[in-house]
Amino acid sequence: MTRTQTLADAFADICMMDAPLNARLAAYAGKLRELNFPFAEAYDDLVTRLYTGEVGRVAPSVGEVMPPFILPSRSGTLVSLDDLTAKGSVVLSFNRGHWCPFCKIELKTISDYHLEIERAGAQVVSIMPDQQEFMDGVRTLTHDAVLILTDIDSGYALSLGLVMWVGESLKKMMKGRGYHLDAFHGNDGWFLPVPATFVVGQNSQIRARFVDPDFRKRMEIDDIIAALPRSEV
Repeated sequence: MTRTQTLADAFADICMMDAPLNARLAAYAGKLRELNFPFAEAYDDLVTRLYTGEVGRVAPSVGEVMPPFILPSRSGTLVSLDDLTAKGSVVLSFNRGHWCPFCKIELKTISDYHLEIERAGAQVVSIMPDQQEFMDGVRTLTHDAVLILTDIDSGYALSLGLVMWVGESLKKMMKGRGYHLDAFHGNDGWFLPVPATFVVGQNSQIRARFVDPDFRKRMEIDDIIAALPRSEV
């Protein structure tokens, strides 16, 4: 990646990188530090707090049945896990929000491989706490290759043990940068999901999962594709 002067330039360059997903994410995290962006140190502190609290430890494991959900889509239609698995395997990606560059890099990378995932008989679903009115940018970035569902008040993520509070310090910092989670979520809780990925088979059984309180790390595309049932590939 060439040296860039702004985060916007860095984001655009990183999305075009010919590199594994986590290399792209690490490149963006490095750019935050290079530009002395105030979030870099705050993110380190947050991740340390999440690791200490073992956030995500009780999330569903491989071999377990993924708990059911019914969540709204852009059209307002309620979509259930049963609806999705009736069509094939499902890649469930829990994302912090439309504003999160790490989530957007992940979803853009996944969308670049949507044909391989579709050929395996699977679809990708992103679950976010943001209201649907804020999702257009992500849909454009991913060319509508990802179905985005709204987890109202983070209720589903909370039931999986995948929710954390951002804390007063980061809340103040985020508001100062225009990240108004209260407006995005329709509540003033300032809770976010811990990003996680679950590959779920048609029997709703979890075939693979990636849960890490460090939201700068995500499940690699090769691992996602490798986890899809061979009978569907």
